[in-house]
Amino acid sequence: MNFPKGHVMPDTSDVRPVGDLPNEIGKTAARELSLNGVTSLQQVAEHSKKELLAIHGVGPKAIAILGDALAARGLDYKES
Repeated sequence: MNFPKGHVMPDTSDVRPVGDLPNEIGKTAARELSLNGVTSLQQVAEHSKKELLAIHGVGPKAIAILGDALAARGLDYKES
């Protein structure tokens, strides 16, 4: 990638693993969920998809992966 001179790449530190969240959600989603106090699948289940999608860095791919992980534990997203 060619960035303008003086451009600083944003911090994309990898905070994984975060609790029992699947690593497949990606480092940005994991970091942003963690910063918003969501560090477990149980905490994910306390939120609706819409609420989680409102978090910067959490997109449809992460929601789908988290949904599969929730289902495997007999959990689901909160109704919106």
